[in-house]
This record gives sequence, structure tokens and C-alpha cells, in this order.
Amino acid sequence: MALEKASVSMARSSHPRASDGDANAVRQRHAIRIVGSGAGPMVFAHGFGCDQNMWKALVPAFQDDFRLILFDHVGAGRSDLAAFDPARYATLDGYAEDVVSICEALDLRDVVFVGHSVSASIGIRAALLRPERFSDLILIGPSPCYLDDGDYRGGFSVDALEEMLDLLSSNFLGWSSTMAPAIMGNPDRPDLAAELEESFCRTDPAIAAHFARVTFFSDTRDDLPRMGKPALVLQCSQDVIASEVVGRYVADNLPQAQFVQLAATGHCPHVSHPEEVVAQMRRYLSDAHGRV
Repeated sequence: MALEKASVSMARSSHPRASDGDANAVRQRHAIRIVGSGAGPMVFAHGFGCDQNMWKALVPAFQDDFRLILFDHVGAGRSDLAAFDPARYATLDGYAEDVVSICEALDLRDVVFVGHSVSASIGIRAALLRPERFSDLILIGPSPCYLDDGDYRGGFSVDALEEMLDLLSSNFLGWSSTMAPAIMGNPDRPDLAAELEESFCRTDPAIAAHFARVTFFSDTRDDLPRMGKPALVLQCSQDVIASEVVGRYVADNLPQAQFVQLAATGHCPHVSHPEEVVAQMRRYLSDAHGRV
């Protein structure tokens, strides 16, 4: 199904959105799950093609110290697919506004936001919209722009991205089976790639194609110097989606950022190497706030 046709179909079938201030509506729309006995909130935001289940290895490490909020972006996981509106989600703004809606509906303040991949950019934009809601951002494998642009090396050309997105739109299952091992890395652990592929395949193909185009053609570089919150940038080794150069660019252009090059390989260290991610998060939060 072509993306344009899918978008028309989704626009016709979308239901009106409930008030963003209605806590129950927000909970249902994003399949929000809250766990943990700590007072401070920690919000986990998954990347493209994933859902809140991808954070399962990190939950036990922080549930005694934080109130953990896990959610699915609209169109992913157990979210309300009827709430997906191609116009609202034509840019990352719609997703950032959703994060703000979650924080406001649950009355969250001093949030530690943990965002993977494109959700790093979404979190930065949410913090710009409502800075009073956030204390710190932990950015895992961030990329503000996937395209090469002059001296900036995002890692992809326009032609390469168009080719990838054409395959995703025309053969989603084939794209998933091809890309999951490359994105996950760790070829000696094929179970991890299988888990990611399964996550991809739980996503509606038309919504996935829409979100992929928004993700890979977004450019949020101008957001970085305006972000006034402290941040930790966790960069994987051998990441085919966001290279070390990109990770260092993010850290260098955020006013208050620490950069950590992980030994973990691939693009999903919270899945493949959760112990290292937890250790670096704990170190950062302890140094910054003495919170864990």
C-alpha cells in the first residue's frame, strides 16, 4: 500500500482526540503503565518500530528509586491506533506534544526523560515546550539529522533514505527482516534481532511508513543549543543508525551535556547491554543529583 493512500485511509478512520488534559484519555491513548515506589518520575520513550516493552531490562534497576512511566507513541504497541492522525504526526512536534500531555495529565515534575533514537529528539523538543516539567534528559543513540549536509555527517544520503523507505512501504516484512539484524547489531546473538523484528512486525505497516519518513527526514539540530536542561548522551559503538560522530555532535551542541561512548554495539544498548546502560545512568544521576 502506498503511503499516500494509507494516509488518506487513516485520516478518514481517525477518531477525534480526547482532551489532552483528560488523564484517563491520555492513559488509554498511550497505554501508559506506571511502576515503581520512588517519588521522582522517570519517563521512558521508545524509538521507531518499538514499544514500551523494549525497556523491560531497565525497569527493575530503577523501580525502587523512581516512579517509572512507560508509554507507547500513538501508532505503536498497545496505543490507540484510532488516535493516529497523519496531519498531527507529520512532524516530531505531534509526538513532543504527546509527551507534554503525558507529563501534564499525570502532573509530573522534575522528570528524568529517557529517550531512545528518535525519541531523544522528541524529548528535547518536549523540554523546550515545557521546561518546567523536566530536570534531565538521558539520550540513547540520538541523531538530530540523519542526512549528510555539508560538513555535517548524518550518515545517509537522500537516495539511500528514499531507497530504504521505498522498501519499507512496499515490503514491510522484508524490510523488517533485513533491517532488524543491522540495527540491533550483535550478530552472535540472533535472538536480539528476532526480538526487534517481532517488535517491527507488531506495528501497523502504514503507520510505520509514515513515522519512518518523519523520523529520517527530520532535522532538529537547531533545537540543541536552545535546550537548557542537563543531558547524558549514551553513544553505542558500531551503530549503523547513529554514528559516534553524530553522538558527539549532539553532546557538543547541547549547552549542558555529558558524552559517554559505550562498549555496547548496535543501536539498542538498553536491550543488548542493559547492565552498561544502567551503570552509566546511575553514575550520571548520582553525580548530578545524588538520586541513586
